[in-house]
Amino acid sequence: MRLQLASWPEVEAYLKQSKGIMMPIGSTEQHGPTGLIGTDAITVETIAWRTGEMLDALVGPTISVGMAHHHMEFPGSMTLKPSTLVAVIRDYVQSLASHGFERFLFVNGHGGNVPTIGSAFYEIYQDQRQAHGAGAAELRCRVVNWWDGPSVKALSDELFGDRQGSHATPSEVSVAAFAYPGHIKHARLDPPLAPSGRFYDARDYRRRFPDGRIGSDPSKASEAHGKRLTNAAAADLADCYRQFLAEV
Repeated sequence: MRLQLASWPEVEAYLKQSKGIMMPIGSTEQHGPTGLIGTDAITVETIAWRTGEMLDALVGPTISVGMAHHHMEFPGSMTLKPSTLVAVIRDYVQSLASHGFERFLFVNGHGGNVPTIGSAFYEIYQDQRQAHGAGAAELRCRVVNWWDGPSVKALSDELFGDRQGSHATPSEVSVAAFAYPGHIKHARLDPPLAPSGRFYDARDYRRRFPDGRIGSDPSKASEAHGKRLTNAAAADLADCYRQFLAEV
């Protein structure tokens, strides 16, 4: 059940059964010569929607632009300042909390978002305490990376082995290709397996990883692999969401 496709009476009825909602959050950034710029938002949206259908759970609107300043030397990439992203997350959560939602599972598609999401959770809790004291609702916020689930990890190892890497990976390119058939790009990758390593700012990133990939070989991606990975990720996420709602 997607929030944007629900009416307010449907949301009111949902809240009588559940106080939980999944919130996809991704990024709009380069994903190498063959990956879609919207990959990080597309993957979490696709997986969260599938999980919502499985569980009859509500899924909020995707936060499609994240904290991606290190990709800004590649045309088309977009970024929010950490402070801006914190404000967006706070406003999203506080808006929904005002209607009675209490459990917010952020389904993340971009590793660069994680520190900022954690900061936003702190500010949300602090705002609640300051505004309501002992009477504050017991809001709980958690973030989970879709690629961290045990089924996804096992399947990625099976399909891609040491070609997975850490950015513009064949797993994420596959899920995006499954979500948008026919949109996978084709380009010569030189070298086929990108170098790995660390970086500092955006210019250093472009210098070290000139085509945008880090340690990956997305030529191994396919729509068929994306279907399998989406199903595996949705199963992992469903288990995580059930456990999150059941916590006391």
